[in-house]
Amino acid sequence: MQLNSSDNIEKNLTHIQDLLSSSGQQIDLLVLPENATLMTQDKAYQHHAAQPKTYHKIFSFFQSLAKQYQCWLIAGSLRIQDPQIPAKHLNHCPVFSPQGQLICGYDKIHLFDADLGSESWHESQSINAGKTPQTVALSEDWKVGLSICYDLRFPELYRQYSALNCNIFTIPAAFTVPTGKAHWDILLKARAIENQAYVLAAGQVGHHADGRTTFGHSKIINPWGETLAELQKGEGVISAKLDLAELHHLKKHMPVLQHRREL
Repeated sequence: MQLNSSDNIEKNLTHIQDLLSSSGQQIDLLVLPENATLMTQDKAYQHHAAQPKTYHKIFSFFQSLAKQYQCWLIAGSLRIQDPQIPAKHLNHCPVFSPQGQLICGYDKIHLFDADLGSESWHESQSINAGKTPQTVALSEDWKVGLSICYDLRFPELYRQYSALNCNIFTIPAAFTVPTGKAHWDILLKARAIENQAYVLAAGQVGHHADGRTTFGHSKIINPWGETLAELQKGEGVISAKLDLAELHHLKKHMPVLQHRREL
């Protein structure tokens, strides 16, 4: 799903529900963008809006949504309180089963501290970096490696997921326009090709209430690096069928992962 999230949590949750209702698509796995529930640069509001890591209203909403659509839900990311360092929070991606159970969560490991000239970002000022990669098995055949936005630039994370037999990578994002134009497509395709995995990248898009503009271009990419579905602009839901037989065929006839050598 591609979103243009605002600084109003309740409106964002309602909008996610409305987009799903209007899409009319059969969904097995739904991926939301980074900051799906709140887009704001107001540090005080970010801290105020950070949720406890235990059960809370936003988790309840996502649990109900997953259960309603009988789908796996990777809920992009939201701000979670960090009990170890209360002055900061975590950029957290929770995962819910089709039965509405909270299965696991991933905390963004790589934080976006960059000066692009036209805009400057310092996530580490308000966010603590996660420390642990996280996988989730959707079935006997499909296993997901979780990541968030800037993680995309660090191939060692996805190589670790590949070694753990992940064949899907999910990448909720809020990419800037300059970095998106330069690197989004090529990085997504590289992660898919080099690990022979499907990449599901859900982005924020357009101009937001806090003044920033995000790149959009949500994509589903197959292990050969082909784009199966894309939404360049605007909000909405894209979908594609992930083909396990095609994946097995590729790994059999081009077994690059077996040819790796420790250097």
